[in-house]
Amino acid sequence: MSHKLLLLTRENDKYLPLLQQYDLPSLSVVDDQPEHINHADIWLAEPGLAAPLVSVAPQLQWIQSTFAGVDKLMQLRRPLTCQLTNIKQVFGPLMSEYVFGYLLSIYRQQQLYHQQQAAKVWQEGRYTTLQGKSLLVLGTGSIGTHLASTARHFGMRAIGINRRGGANAAFEHVADISQLSAQLQHADVIVNALPHTPQTTRLFDSNMLALLKQNAIFINVGRGSIVDINLLTQFLQQRNDVTAILDVFEQEPLNSEHLLWQLPNAIITPHIAAPSFPEQVVAIFAENYQRFIQGDALLNRVDMEAGY
Repeated sequence: MSHKLLLLTRENDKYLPLLQQYDLPSLSVVDDQPEHINHADIWLAEPGLAAPLVSVAPQLQWIQSTFAGVDKLMQLRRPLTCQLTNIKQVFGPLMSEYVFGYLLSIYRQQQLYHQQQAAKVWQEGRYTTLQGKSLLVLGTGSIGTHLASTARHFGMRAIGINRRGGANAAFEHVADISQLSAQLQHADVIVNALPHTPQTTRLFDSNMLALLKQNAIFINVGRGSIVDINLLTQFLQQRNDVTAILDVFEQEPLNSEHLLWQLPNAIITPHIAAPSFPEQVVAIFAENYQRFIQGDALLNRVDMEAGY
């Protein structure tokens, strides 16, 4: 049986030659012309590009997302009836680079010394270290596990939060999400790596934010919906000892007029902490395609009820 693959990304020119290298059997790749959308049974797609077109794709059997997050496809008026898989197991190292790059810059005052160099000033700053600090990671999947392992190399204590408190050897301790407030009070660094679900939306309300200890660092590389951005902005204005490092927002790009841009204790990046590289995506797709044509269970299948 032959299959038609619809490429629906902003980098089709990169994906096409990579797919051709795999020489996948009985698979033809088509572009996003209307007639192809109607007849393609497999999509390799960015969720935001795929979501508006799903309703006019009667032959669709499987969508392989090019991203980890599939929020746009989970929020459709009619639930998906095809299989949906996402990208996992490749973002841990990239997230660790992002998180610990900023932590080292802050704790070791790298920006200060760069400024002093420009002014030809030889002066010691306030020395701080990651050693002995407590890292609280919300989400103990592959990303959270890699963050915890990296933290241990810097002498940090890594505590995890997940839905059920399930054990993970990379963490010193894992608590369930109902214990978040108790754990927040002791965390020097909080990293959100949770997916978007009804349970995680606005998880950080004013009561949770108020629990952050002195000089805490809050890093969001999960989903912007974890906290209302206006509430967070107000909190950061009141607590200038707290630093927020934010890579994800509910509305992207962040409005250029938003006050958050101006806050000295906020660091804003344009959703670049862990990009999906076409080479990795195509490798995962190729393995899943072989499973698909053999009738085997697909890797990284999204649980429609859980939302990830």
